[in-house]
Amino acid sequence: MDIWPGRPYPLGATYDGAGANFALFSEVATAVDLCLVDDAGAETRLPLTETDAFVWHGYLPAVVPGQRYGFRVHGPYDLANGDRCNPAKLLLDPYAKAIDGMPDGHASLFSYDFDEPLGGLAPTPNDTDSLGHTMLSVLCNPFFDWGHDRSPRHPYHESVIYEAHVKGLTRLNPTVPEEIRGTYAGIAHPATIAHLTDLGVTALELMPIHQFVQDSTLQQRGLRNYWGYNTIGFLAPHNEYAAYGTRGQQVQEFKSMVKALHEADIEVILDVVYNHTAEGNHMGPTLAFRGIDNNSYYRLVGEDLGYYYDTTGTGNSLLMRNPHVLQLIMDSLRYWVNEMHVDGFRFDLAATLARQFHEVDRLSAFFDLCQQDPVVSQVKLIAEPWDLGDGGYQVGNFPPLWTEWNGKYRDTVRDFWRGEPATLGEFASRISGSNDLYGHSGRKPIASVNFVVAHDGFTLRDLVSYNDKHNEANGEGGADGESHNRSWNCGVEGPTDDPEVKELRLRQQRNFLTTLLLSQGVPMLAHGDEMGRTQEGNNNAYCQDTELAWMDWELDADQEGLLEFTRSLVALRRDHPVFRRRRFFAGSADHGGESEVGDIAWFEPNGEHMDAESWANGYARSVAVFLNGDAIHEPDPRGQRIVDDSFLICFNAHYEAIDFTIPTADYGAGWQLVVDTTDPAALVTMHLPGAEVTVGPRSVVVLRAPRPRQ
Repeated sequence: MDIWPGRPYPLGATYDGAGANFALFSEVATAVDLCLVDDAGAETRLPLTETDAFVWHGYLPAVVPGQRYGFRVHGPYDLANGDRCNPAKLLLDPYAKAIDGMPDGHASLFSYDFDEPLGGLAPTPNDTDSLGHTMLSVLCNPFFDWGHDRSPRHPYHESVIYEAHVKGLTRLNPTVPEEIRGTYAGIAHPATIAHLTDLGVTALELMPIHQFVQDSTLQQRGLRNYWGYNTIGFLAPHNEYAAYGTRGQQVQEFKSMVKALHEADIEVILDVVYNHTAEGNHMGPTLAFRGIDNNSYYRLVGEDLGYYYDTTGTGNSLLMRNPHVLQLIMDSLRYWVNEMHVDGFRFDLAATLARQFHEVDRLSAFFDLCQQDPVVSQVKLIAEPWDLGDGGYQVGNFPPLWTEWNGKYRDTVRDFWRGEPATLGEFASRISGSNDLYGHSGRKPIASVNFVVAHDGFTLRDLVSYNDKHNEANGEGGADGESHNRSWNCGVEGPTDDPEVKELRLRQQRNFLTTLLLSQGVPMLAHGDEMGRTQEGNNNAYCQDTELAWMDWELDADQEGLLEFTRSLVALRRDHPVFRRRRFFAGSADHGGESEVGDIAWFEPNGEHMDAESWANGYARSVAVFLNGDAIHEPDPRGQRIVDDSFLICFNAHYEAIDFTIPTADYGAGWQLVVDTTDPAALVTMHLPGAEVTVGPRSVVVLRAPRPRQ
């Protein structure tokens, strides 16, 4: 088979209709073979003899999409210098657009013999061929009829994000055809999209869909990697989520899903894991990067460079100061935007991306590249602003282009509603946009992605049903998962038939949802929380690819009621710009404070303004906040002044009912009941200034002062 010189760029396999160009970076390689694998598993090796700037390349005419391939890299196996080349290992293309198969855990995947006492530090490699036991790259057809597809591009302040798992979202949905449940096609199905649009979310944030690996350690325990934070292919959609095939069909299916969501005015945000790879530590398999150029891709430590520096808890960290690593990440991001039409990214353990050397550096090369990139800088960039390394908790410290998962919002709101003392001041600051965290760097409330629950931890229902984690099914003896959950079981651990406990748990869920959706910032819901999903107390379902972690669509009356309640809250937020301001209030950063321009005011239950002594009262668990719809002071997209109704939100985290006094007529001539978490079906009533409104134990009441109609 003839192979032509080809070009060093773009990296990876690029099909042009007549053949394909193949290009692989390796600074350490002395030779590289392109290996074609047919349907029977037979291999044809073609040496890539051309190299430019450490990129080995060649053009193969007449090769067609669906062709499986890999690389064999010849070079030094010298642990003292961090080199782990071994041509016996068939390697994935780091730029593969699709990947077929899954590693089977065979000994040939590893660079050492299992009986070698030095294990991953063995001085001589295991030369058993890994073909037949590893994953294979797939040449893809890049052409797709996007029609009139365009990004919805919802502004942050109008966004409601819905975090979901591709499989978990649809696997049990009886209204989705069985053959496509748990797939990209299942999400594209009208029944799934109808649920999202009826709920009112504007963006679907998908947990990792980059090709990941099923860990052999989990497989040995009869478990699977469900969450997918174990990436091996940064440009390939995960093949197990494809309904129609894994020889490139997954790419077409993913694009069809994005197109369908865009038609429903829903953005697609990807949870991406660029901080490490699935190859693990020095004992892990050789699947791609380790065998291509270990020194260039990974942060190595130890006198002999045989070990991997790890700030992620997964065994390795990518070398973020290497230009080829940065190029891979930026090429990946641009590919998902330009070719797959996604609308943004949530970066897992993003503090690791800022570690050029050891410290977290907000001026690191990665952030510089994102800032100046004409494609990446224009989509949503959301950081999980921490990792497991020293100085890794960086909430509030990311550059202005970025928004952040606000972990302090999560913790404070949980503490407030479980009755922890001395939380009132910080609670007020969190629900008013966290100016103390983001205002100092010139950012706005939209820098804060507010959440109470995410995939990692208890579901919302479990948050009010369990004091302790119950992770026995994970097979780790309860050692996994966070032990400090800031949860409260409402008096009984786990399931109960006690009607008072059940009612309190439902009310607490409504309290959390009301707080979240009426806070300033960008709200994020975790899939299923809108209808009371439970994981039976498991707060670390990373390995539970079972009904325990999938959404159960068979709802009882309480769950149906919670779903309808959530829909109404999302609609309330959508209809009233006072809940989604683009600028901070003019009050104090400490707790929202009093405002010189009258856009916000805080009241004690007796109707008096909060003062310093009131905020310092460690036992205070109740407060009312006035949001002035006539003082938003922001222009709409056409430059017109935004005006809205005014709202009074009364929060009572006390275990007894409290009477709140309506403020004077200066704040509103009459107040209409909008939300009562004690009784979601409460009749609409009007209240005059000076009247008392009873706010039930552990509940929220939202009142609206309608703006006079012109």
